Amino acid sequence: MNDAPLRRNAQYVLYWSQMNRRTTANHALAHAIHLANQLKLPVLFYEGLTYSYRQANDRIHRFVLEGVPDTAAALETMGIGYVFYLRQTPQQPNDILYRLASKAAALVTDDYPTFIAAAHNARVPQKLDIPYLAVDSSCVIPMSKFEKREYAAYTIRPKIQRLLPSYLKPFEMPRPHFRWKAPIPEFHVPVHADQFAALVAACAIDHSVPASTTFRGGATEARRRLRSFLTRNLKRYAKERNQPAAHATSNLSPYLHFGMIGALEVAVEVQSWAAEHDLSSVEYLEEMIVRRELAFNFARYAGEQVESLSCLPDWVRHTLAAHAGDERDPQYTRAQLEAAATYDDIWNATQKELLLRGKIHGYYRMYWGKKIIEWSPTYQEALDTMIFLHDRYALDGRDPNTYTGILWCFGLHDRPWVERPIFGMLRYMSYDGIKRKTDVASYLREIAYIEQTGKDPFALE
Repeated sequence: MNDAPLRRNAQYVLYWSQMNRRTTANHALAHAIHLANQLKLPVLFYEGLTYSYRQANDRIHRFVLEGVPDTAAALETMGIGYVFYLRQTPQQPNDILYRLASKAAALVTDDYPTFIAAAHNARVPQKLDIPYLAVDSSCVIPMSKFEKREYAAYTIRPKIQRLLPSYLKPFEMPRPHFRWKAPIPEFHVPVHADQFAALVAACAIDHSVPASTTFRGGATEARRRLRSFLTRNLKRYAKERNQPAAHATSNLSPYLHFGMIGALEVAVEVQSWAAEHDLSSVEYLEEMIVRRELAFNFARYAGEQVESLSCLPDWVRHTLAAHAGDERDPQYTRAQLEAAATYDDIWNATQKELLLRGKIHGYYRMYWGKKIIEWSPTYQEALDTMIFLHDRYALDGRDPNTYTGILWCFGLHDRPWVERPIFGMLRYMSYDGIKRKTDVASYLREIAYIEQTGKDPFALE
């Protein structure tokens, strides 16, 4: 990402873990290890968490902190140094990366198309006097293999199918030849399970968003969820994945977003388990690879427009312009939507699922988004509300999948449908259709129980 030379007489190669907070199937960390082995240096793994990201709150902070002990233990075994820096207040130093880079031969980090990593990768490289290398480890097939923005799943699918044999295979992490033996810098913050609450409480963040009722962070938890999906749900996935009350999905999106598990290792294990147990993996791999990588492709080429209606196809922008003045009745304020205070009991339950669990089932999230369009004064306000609610409450928010899923509600990667008020030619989803296609009663009971008790009967124990 810059033209700087390797530093002579350096003490280590620095890996900056921005998005892929894991030690397995991590191509960026692997590249740092390869480079360090060539230079006969150890590797230092740096991970930071600051109070200042957009809508920083207890839920997201806690989820990230819960992953730190797993990372520390794995890196100790690998012989890699680990610095975790928790910047809790504005008064604490904000130059830790630059301090660490001043002693590094090179810096390796994650190539990621949205949120903080995209901003850092745009502005930090030119401030350093060492090479700044960004490596894609978020997708099964590297984003760079697709040289333009794809229109829809049907255009990217054949390209993925041609490339997949070269990439859908187990990835073995290299072994560092030179163990980390130096003292850890004094600004490292050790994190243990009994400290999560106190560390979060000391941060200058929004304390009104509690931890998820359902999800706990970390690589160990991600692996447990993958194992549960393989043994309990993969056999049901094709038939029941669009039934929220059936709980047939993997629920790995929070862990994929924070990089606590990689898409490649999930896809490889699903494919292997399916072959071993005579099951179909086609439907799941369509979502994990084709749909997810379509989202990354969109985010990569849309850039900062991932949060804008301007990136939508021409037919969408034309139909929205034609119906911008249509009457909306009822209309709800953002505060009413956030509080799940509408006349629609299904929609209210989906919003409460977001408030409580920190994630909405994918099929119901489409309905959730469509109704926000219907109830908002303008399309832009609808988009802003969806992004706001995901940023604040969703553990899988700020993600290429999130932005793409939200904009799908506005016609991205979709086709024109029958014209109707407000939606124009956008696809419409009705209350009666949701009731007809899914077990609404069981879902409503489930969300009500969590709301009343604070306990999720479907949390993975």
